[in-house]
Amino acid sequence: MTTSHVNGHVTEDSDSEKQSADLSPPEEPQKHREMAVDCPGDLGSRAMPIRRSAQLERIRQQQEDMRRRREEEEKKQDLDVTSSMRLKKLAQILPKTGIDNPIFDTEEGIFLESPNRAVKVLEVEDLLSSLKDIQHTLVDSQSQEDLYLLLQLVQNVDFQNAIKIHNSVAVHMNKASPPYPLLPNAQELTQEVQHVLHSCHQKEGQELKALLNTPHVQALLLAHDKVAEQEMMPEPVSEERYYENIGQYGDETVKIVRIEKARDIPLGATVRNELDSVIISRIVKGGAAEKSGLLHEGDEILEINGIGIRGKDVNEVFELLADMHGTLSFVLIPSQQAKPPPSKETVVHVKAHFDYDPSDDPYVPCRELGLSFQKGDILHVISQDDPNWWQAYRDGDEDNQPLAGLVPGKSFQQQREAMKQTIEEDKEPEKSGKLWCAKKNKKKRKKILYNANKNDDYDNEEILTYEEMSLYHQPANRKRPIVLIGPQNCGQNELRLRLMNSEPDRFAAAVPHTSRGRRDNEVAGRDYHFVSRQMFESDNASGKFIEFGEFEKNLYGTSVDSVRQIINSGKICLLSLHTQALKMLRNSDLKPYIIFIAPPSQERLRALLAKEGRNPKPDELREIIEKAREMEQNNGHYFDTAIVNTDLEKAFQELLRLINKLDTEPQWVPSSWLR
Repeated sequence: MTTSHVNGHVTEDSDSEKQSADLSPPEEPQKHREMAVDCPGDLGSRAMPIRRSAQLERIRQQQEDMRRRREEEEKKQDLDVTSSMRLKKLAQILPKTGIDNPIFDTEEGIFLESPNRAVKVLEVEDLLSSLKDIQHTLVDSQSQEDLYLLLQLVQNVDFQNAIKIHNSVAVHMNKASPPYPLLPNAQELTQEVQHVLHSCHQKEGQELKALLNTPHVQALLLAHDKVAEQEMMPEPVSEERYYENIGQYGDETVKIVRIEKARDIPLGATVRNELDSVIISRIVKGGAAEKSGLLHEGDEILEINGIGIRGKDVNEVFELLADMHGTLSFVLIPSQQAKPPPSKETVVHVKAHFDYDPSDDPYVPCRELGLSFQKGDILHVISQDDPNWWQAYRDGDEDNQPLAGLVPGKSFQQQREAMKQTIEEDKEPEKSGKLWCAKKNKKKRKKILYNANKNDDYDNEEILTYEEMSLYHQPANRKRPIVLIGPQNCGQNELRLRLMNSEPDRFAAAVPHTSRGRRDNEVAGRDYHFVSRQMFESDNASGKFIEFGEFEKNLYGTSVDSVRQIINSGKICLLSLHTQALKMLRNSDLKPYIIFIAPPSQERLRALLAKEGRNPKPDELREIIEKAREMEQNNGHYFDTAIVNTDLEKAFQELLRLINKLDTEPQWVPSSWLR
């Protein structure tokens, strides 16, 4: 980057590569406060610039004009003039020819051909020889006197040097220009040709396809495209025209900035209107503006490539920049706001606990920069400078997403979700006291039958946004417990039993606790841990159980210690739990891997249950699917992944693949687990 001062004004240049960039126009931009500015992708529809110097073009135009005048003069001359008249004519032509027009009469045998053909220069020896040959044919004294003067001129050393200079310049000026590239995408065209030849069975077509696939031809095409890309760029625009109009801005401190955008790096800036001014409102990470460091939030744009911007709407600015590419020269009034000291950017990895679509968000400041995501996606947040709108990449999209996208900040999302819930509650029609009480009592009875922890009411009121995540690779001697979650009749219990039976040395189930007495065929520590009711209740009050419940006046539960026992033995603990146990399990140090077993379509679910000899009613099938939807809606933020059980064998193989992947690939886990 370079900076210069001209008449008290600052000029800055970026050092980015000279290429073009593209961005699709937004939809309904008038609904947003900011507009992204960038260049369109339809570069192929515009005429390409001509790479010839203005001076060379001017000289060639003069040559063409003089050639036409010469032809008109020759038509007027008598073809049967005497040798003396021809010599006089030659003497008159020579002063008119020279560097600007190295063309001579071909009838005399001494000539330079037109610029479109090979150049034949006039040598001094040839001229002397021609004059001596003509001398013997002249009879009148005037012609001989003229010829004598010409011979003296040609034999003069200064004249001979001038001829040599003339010849050198003529050869250089008439040298053929290098071929100008028509398109910068020879590689793409080659791929299209190969695609056409794919179905060709002729020998010539197959030979051409093999030739185009050779490394040398591919390298040649790559070199062609690189050179063509540079050749087809427009020549730099002189800064003089920008300096001429700077005085109209009075005492304002004006800065001139030049940014050269690469093809794959958009400008990455948004603008907003403040009265007649167009202000840069946001610099997006990953764009040319951010990488150059020359544009800043709060700068007012006065001109772009010599075009005045004041008084234009942000939509007009977008349309203007859509036709610009390559070098962009901005005339700016720098922001008067104090710039904070540069801070080291840290990337924060979060898991989204809600779905987001910027096209449905009326508050997103710039729709085309909004980043859509779904519940469970991992987002890499690279900037939280604006607490309301973070800049982030979606995991896996970094290579295909040059610009960071805007996502709602955590506090902003919580505030508007809370407001949304309040509005929905106010709009909810009043229900009869009987129905409301019945619903409330039903919820309480459900909690009495099954309890996972003491904070269910708080969970229902929690507004889920993001959870900070980190990569974790499980140790070889400490396997993560596998938790299968799903509604009844979806196959999670069958899959759990199948895993344990297929590899008993690898998988095991946690031994549950119970307050009932031991039966004759039961072994303590193998079938159950038998404890007194008082001890069970005491351990439960201490938070030692992941889940517990009461059946026929006896308490049953799965403790954290029993799961830890399986982990310490080197095996993988398999659990099939109720969703209400998930929070307790995730708050422990067990680092569970939670898999949701989802039902297939209603017809497919009927077929699967029919294989087991069941004949469920349509209402029962709908209830299973509705229950699964409710579980995913309320607890999906706990799930690591999901398997749709369309076929038990396929579901088993997919489950085994996911478990094996834990040994070979790191997984995203809550950062709180690793602190």
